[in-house]
Amino acid sequence: MEKFQESMYKLIVETSTKLPKDVRRAIARARMKENAGTRAAMSLATIVKNIQMADENISPICQDTGLPTFKIKVPVGVNQIEMKKAINQAIAQATKDGKLRPNSVDSLTGENSGDNLGIGIPVIKFEQWEKDYIDVRLILKGGGCENKNIQYSLPCELEGLGRAGRDLDGIRKCILHAVYQAQGQGCSAGFIGVGIGGDRSSGYDLAKEQLFRPVDDVNPNEQLRQLEEYIMEAANKLGIGTMGFGGETTLLGCKIGVMHRIPASFFVSVAYNCWAFRRLGVIIDPATGEIQEWLYQDGDDVDFGHDEQYETNTKEVREVVLEAPITEEQIRQLKVGDVVRINGMIYTGRDAIHKYLMDHDSPVDLNGQIIYHCGPVMLKDENGNWQVKAAGPTTSIREEPYQGEIMKKFGIRAVIGKGGMGAKTLAALKEHGGVYLNAIGGAAQYYADCIKSVEGVDFLEFGIPEAMWHLRVENFTAVVTMDSHGNSLHEDVEKSSLEKLAQFKDPVFK
Repeated sequence: MEKFQESMYKLIVETSTKLPKDVRRAIARARMKENAGTRAAMSLATIVKNIQMADENISPICQDTGLPTFKIKVPVGVNQIEMKKAINQAIAQATKDGKLRPNSVDSLTGENSGDNLGIGIPVIKFEQWEKDYIDVRLILKGGGCENKNIQYSLPCELEGLGRAGRDLDGIRKCILHAVYQAQGQGCSAGFIGVGIGGDRSSGYDLAKEQLFRPVDDVNPNEQLRQLEEYIMEAANKLGIGTMGFGGETTLLGCKIGVMHRIPASFFVSVAYNCWAFRRLGVIIDPATGEIQEWLYQDGDDVDFGHDEQYETNTKEVREVVLEAPITEEQIRQLKVGDVVRINGMIYTGRDAIHKYLMDHDSPVDLNGQIIYHCGPVMLKDENGNWQVKAAGPTTSIREEPYQGEIMKKFGIRAVIGKGGMGAKTLAALKEHGGVYLNAIGGAAQYYADCIKSVEGVDFLEFGIPEAMWHLRVENFTAVVTMDSHGNSLHEDVEKSSLEKLAQFKDPVFK
């Protein structure tokens, strides 16, 4: 199969840079339902623009290209060892070309391999079948949504829903709770795959397997079909909305599978996936390794509509322009709901940077500055200068143990990320005079376009995603969701959605 490695490279690039048509249709439907002039409508407009920019640039839709997971069906006699070698080589090449972010990190040393290869990475699952062609499917699932996966052991008590028993109604409650607990941290509106039964590991495998189903398919199991339809209707009444800003669409798709279990165990496993649902597949000729057909790309091209269609009755939104260094007085004037447009310098900082700054000095003066929770995709050009290929926000809650202390220690006035932060950070913002700015998760091309130059980098030894990049930006747009007066949009939406969740407490399925 001399063409197989080339085919896998094409599959990887296409999956990273172009959303499948079934996912696009789901996003287009959500946009049509959203109320014009809201934060959710603005977020969906940004998402649509980002999808289109990724198409044009052939660059990653989201900077977190996740952990590549391949699901492969092969005829008897196909050499799986050689296929694995070819896939690994294709992964390494795609990483070198900036189509994947180097995401493979040694769990003990923290060292980044730099090529997305390592023990257990990528994940490749083979299955033999009696057909005469190879079916290869790939999903790129980022860490933000992966961290919102959840597993329940029935019976259990669920916040807002009460007891979930070992029956269909208990399963229903678990799935709704899974959507509620994700809030905006997994880049909602999202998709979920659900696995009923199995053990802890096979249940999660079954849940992730559901994500390979087309969004528009119909479950052949009548009970599960009804449950999928119910979950879609109920989840979208929770009001969590796009990015957790509130809104009409919280869930874009729900797929449920079931397997047998042993009597002592009853697991419900939920795999959450963000709106940037990067999942494609190909049919391969086993003799040549060439692509014969692309999967998930049926139907006409998707019309997302034009922005002016969604701008009627626009509500007044206060916009503020910021350029660091920012004073405490400027910060105190900002309130939740304000749209901030940033010009000037910002500095990236993720997990490794935050841990380091707790016990060390900063390599740059951060007084009055802005920290961006971001692990970009970076490449050097022919002149040896760094270029930003993708640069959306990462999930901020991971930095909760550090953020408030670091802001006070260095005088940082603003933090950009996604999904919000917790009570400890909120208290620090009020005491110190700081704000949390929520950027649109997954919009890696949109924000890369706002970055006009790379002025420097520190801690490259931590790996490209974890380094501190010095970025000059223009018109970098985000929403104030946590202010210096103790207000948090994330806290408000979570409280409101919990109240709405309680309406689904009574039994539905007997």
